[in-house]
Amino acid sequence: MTEDVKKLWGEELAWIKDVELREKTAKTWELALQRSVLTAEDLNTIPFTLLVPDLKVTFMAHKRAVVHIAKDCGEQMNKFFTTDLPVNMDVLIAGAILADVGKLLEYELDASGVAVQGSYGKYLRHPFSGVSLAEQCGVSADVCHIISAHAHEGDLVKRSTEAYVVHHADFMTFLPFKSRLVV
Repeated sequence: MTEDVKKLWGEELAWIKDVELREKTAKTWELALQRSVLTAEDLNTIPFTLLVPDLKVTFMAHKRAVVHIAKDCGEQMNKFFTTDLPVNMDVLIAGAILADVGKLLEYELDASGVAVQGSYGKYLRHPFSGVSLAEQCGVSADVCHIISAHAHEGDLVKRSTEAYVVHHADFMTFLPFKSRLVV
């Protein structure tokens, strides 16, 4: 695992007990960073979405919040629903970590260093490019399903339990910024 990926995701990757899945998740981030014009440092300064003007919340602050919320939710679901609705925590955590990895290909920096949607992103949104990156690294279909279904593209498919959790963790940390009621 590269130092950049370790700095971005060291704590959260360690939560994945399946060593092979942990390595493939890290490798996907490594590949995305290799192919992106963005650096690991950029991810700690650019906004997590381009849909909210003047947003101060960084890409990594949002991503880490989604992973932590998804993990907490999955643990509570396993506690209360045990065998009736089991959550595979490794799949859930890997999917949450990888949900927005495709944004590294979707975003570019303009001449003044501001994140914008690049030409690649105009053709392929991050759920699609994220799945492509993950599949190139051998990530399993159940995790790729989370990547593909976490955004609105997933509204047209039947989501797994883990995909529902990541979808809602993502949107509950996005929609309040997008449609905040200012009183």
